[in-house]
Amino acid sequence: MTFETIRKEPGTFPAPPNLDDYEAARASFSWDDARRRLDGLPGGKGLNIAHEAVSRHVARGQGDVVALRYLDKRGGQRDISYAELDGLSSRFANVLADLGVEPGERVFSLIGRVPELYAAVLGTLKHRSVFCPLFSAFGPEPVQQRMSIGDATVLVTTPALYRRKVLPIRDSLPSLRHVFVVREGEEAAIPDGTLDLRAAMNAASESYEIGPTSPEDRALLHFTSGTTGKPKGAVHVHEAVVAHDVTGYYALDLRPGDIYWCTADPGWVTGTSYGIISPLAQGVTMIVDEAEFDASRWYQALQQHDVTVWYTAPTAIRMLMKAGTEMARQYSYPSLRFVASVGEPLNPEGVAWGQEALGLPIHDNWWQTETGGIMIANFASMDIRPGSMGRPMPGIEAAIVEHDKERGEVRVIDEPGQEGQLALRTGWPSMFRGYLHDEERYAQCFADGWYLTGDLSRVDEDGYFWFVGRADDVIKSAGHLIGPFEVESALMEHAAVAEAGVIGKPEPTAGSIVKAFLTLKPGYEPSEDLRLDILGHARRRLGPAVAPREIDFVDDLPKTRSGKVLRRLLKARELSLPEGDTSTLEESS
Repeated sequence: MTFETIRKEPGTFPAPPNLDDYEAARASFSWDDARRRLDGLPGGKGLNIAHEAVSRHVARGQGDVVALRYLDKRGGQRDISYAELDGLSSRFANVLADLGVEPGERVFSLIGRVPELYAAVLGTLKHRSVFCPLFSAFGPEPVQQRMSIGDATVLVTTPALYRRKVLPIRDSLPSLRHVFVVREGEEAAIPDGTLDLRAAMNAASESYEIGPTSPEDRALLHFTSGTTGKPKGAVHVHEAVVAHDVTGYYALDLRPGDIYWCTADPGWVTGTSYGIISPLAQGVTMIVDEAEFDASRWYQALQQHDVTVWYTAPTAIRMLMKAGTEMARQYSYPSLRFVASVGEPLNPEGVAWGQEALGLPIHDNWWQTETGGIMIANFASMDIRPGSMGRPMPGIEAAIVEHDKERGEVRVIDEPGQEGQLALRTGWPSMFRGYLHDEERYAQCFADGWYLTGDLSRVDEDGYFWFVGRADDVIKSAGHLIGPFEVESALMEHAAVAEAGVIGKPEPTAGSIVKAFLTLKPGYEPSEDLRLDILGHARRRLGPAVAPREIDFVDDLPKTRSGKVLRRLLKARELSLPEGDTSTLEESS
């Protein structure tokens, strides 16, 4: 199946896009101008993320605007204004101050999407401590590993999560001085050795003056897993808010008055950058849904709350596709004007499905934990080439390069269509400033003034970037370099295939052959006839050199909580190799 370019004709947009002329925006953009979009701390005391996210809106007289619309698991709703969120975050900042927690010390969270999480994030940043989110699905070992690397001083969690995941390893965390718990019900007991967060905040003042904050002061710590070894703690600074703000404006097309929903788990970097900071910097109303994925609940939320901008993940889109287009059509979305996706490349089928089911195409974008914010995007005004990541943000110089590790030199590949490593010219505000306690690993990410992403990509003649695969995912078969994403997308065009994961399996003659692991849509059962039919489809689409030679049907694919298929885990299990760091697995418990 060929997916045609989706044209964006001028005058057909639901609202004029913030970025209406891509080339003009790139030509006129400067990071200094982007910084001037923000207020800075009163009295010239610097730049603080929490001030830009909440306090400045209150100072401008917009405190009555709803900042969070919280939907609890039981169907209840609570609206929290910018003024209330400002007060709650100040209370948390005062709690930290009263306990003697210092600026720069680390505050961790192990909790789901509840209002106290947002107060804790912003209060930590007001106090100039460093905030680090953890997945609530982590088990004790990954919790211990990250809190140990991060020198955790404070933890915010729930009684149940504390008993199951923290208490068994607390003695191994000598720096952890304070644990706050958020009770689901007032009758719930507070575990020994913990503090009641709501009681502490109720006793604290709503007034807090943010101290002088350098743009280079540490603000956020996000852990990202490698294929082996310990997780890496990427450090971000307060200046990152400049990129959070401008990317929300350009790449997500946010503006005051929007009802915005980011479905990302708060333990993932997207859940912080675009589930908290970016939308609040824009002054929009955020939907915060405590519940986990449920297709009908999601469609109902889009309709009932008049969501205008929706940011989700390819895994969620595929789950909605699996539930069927007819379910999507049972609801209406007259307010929805922009849908975007991140987490892993969005297959062309997902882009087209959005047009069919929602009446809007889905706009893929690309960034990493290390980049801190969106770097490449399909913008609202721009034609979409399904399967492409889009084009670089204004202020971002991206290129396809070859890296000579021995000489430390980088050569830019100018020929369109040639594959190489995706690299970004350093200097954007949300670029990570280090891996905590691992400067050698950090230094290896850079050469010749470029940040080397580790992603293999190509760029076409019109400047659209296309993801090929992680450098360690690319398959070398009989002299061919095969990107797994291309093969997975072709497999998903088959009517029976819901999801696909592709690896290279060693083979004596070819070096490697392509092997695919597939989950099926409802109504299809594994069989030899179906296997042969899918293999034939792949050969017709890709040719015999690229198509899979083997297919396994599986119930589920191993994925991270952010939705990325863990190909290296598929390969490890296939070849009985060590699995490496599995702490971010979706099924972790």
